[in-house]
Amino acid sequence: MEQLPFEQPTEYYDERLIPIDEQICFLFKQRKDISNNNPGCPPLEYISKWAEKFDLYEDLLELIFSELKNDYEFRPQVEPTDFQKYIPVLKSVEKEECLYSVTCVRQYANASVVNFNIDWEPAEEERLLRDSYWHLWLGEEYDCRQTGGGGSEGHISYNFIVSPPLPDEISGLDLVFRESLTPFKGKSTGLEIVMHIE
Repeated sequence: MEQLPFEQPTEYYDERLIPIDEQICFLFKQRKDISNNNPGCPPLEYISKWAEKFDLYEDLLELIFSELKNDYEFRPQVEPTDFQKYIPVLKSVEKEECLYSVTCVRQYANASVVNFNIDWEPAEEERLLRDSYWHLWLGEEYDCRQTGGGGSEGHISYNFIVSPPLPDEISGLDLVFRESLTPFKGKSTGLEIVMHIE
């Protein structure tokens, strides 16, 4: 998810709130640490009870807890700079009437870009037109972020920025693509495409 620059929504701030806002930040951090950065989201009945108890709006609390669950998505983002070369991959997997492929990795000085393609018979278009998102997993040491996708009849392509950059020699690497129903990790469809680089 591409982040827009923060714009101060107001010019006014009541400085008497500084200790309270700092305590809120402390509690966010404590919540993150206790949950090992995997808090999930409170059940709606808890949110409803807290909204009533503290005279807050349920929709506001739902939004706050939803965003806290996605803390990882707000990490600083690397933009690839200084193109170096292409690394040929030429791998494909056929699954559920689709051909999934990666032709190459684009190497930059500070990141790599993996292009993931999905092709299918256009007659199956209706079956494949669903709201789904893809996530790339390369191991704990890599940050992988989808930067969008696009396509046409029978084809769609996604780019993933990987940082730090992959080594120039990528044999032995597994590219694991996981489909989910949300742009954030979670709510998996169960579909996983693994490409082993030899």
